[in-house]
Amino acid sequence: MTAPLFALRRHNGPMPRGLLRIYLGAAPGVGKTYAMLDEGQRRRERSTDVVIGVIEAHGRPQTSARTIGLEVVSPRVVDGANGPIHELDVVAIIERAPRVVLVDDLAHSNAPGSRHAKRWQDVNELLEHGIDVITTVNVQHLDSMLDVVERITGQREANTVPDSFVRSADQIELVDMSPEALRRRLAHGNVFPADTVDAALADWFRPGNLAALRELALLWVADRVEDALQVYLDDHGITQPW
Repeated sequence: MTAPLFALRRHNGPMPRGLLRIYLGAAPGVGKTYAMLDEGQRRRERSTDVVIGVIEAHGRPQTSARTIGLEVVSPRVVDGANGPIHELDVVAIIERAPRVVLVDDLAHSNAPGSRHAKRWQDVNELLEHGIDVITTVNVQHLDSMLDVVERITGQREANTVPDSFVRSADQIELVDMSPEALRRRLAHGNVFPADTVDAALADWFRPGNLAALRELALLWVADRVEDALQVYLDDHGITQPW
């Protein structure tokens, strides 16, 4: 399920900055990309000009089905050591100038030689050109969470995004799922290929790991809500308890 948070809008400079909406999850498979695509479909039905910039479907047919009817801006193809790499084409999206672009995996590190080192920097450039962006990220990819996530999972994430950029979003939605439900989704083959499920369930997706990551996501979101509430109180001159 998704839990909407307060919206913070900050527009500066001659061109109105695009709006940033982030779907935040505790782990892969909770449904962030589903939620993003569903929102894109809702906006398309309202005649908003929406395009897909990049989607990480990971071979999941349910995810691919949600892209039907949405225009795709062809990715930039880069030769990688293990084959072609498909990267967000920032220039093509700016030239296309949609109202909204869907960009999966905010913490992704771009291939060497790309316009920017990180996908969140690509997103920032799109926002500067007045394009609204809807994107996704997991809590373990936030810079502030690296050390604690490593202690929980035994793995250190290589792809990260600054907390300050995520906090600057106009809207953040928590995509939440219990560890038990996520493990069932994994066991049914809805997250990873069948031949990797058993290893994933016994390692990164252990119940304790998922419970701890879920708590981190909830705590981070609660802190963001408190920030947003303080902005609201300040903007409306509310000084007394309520």
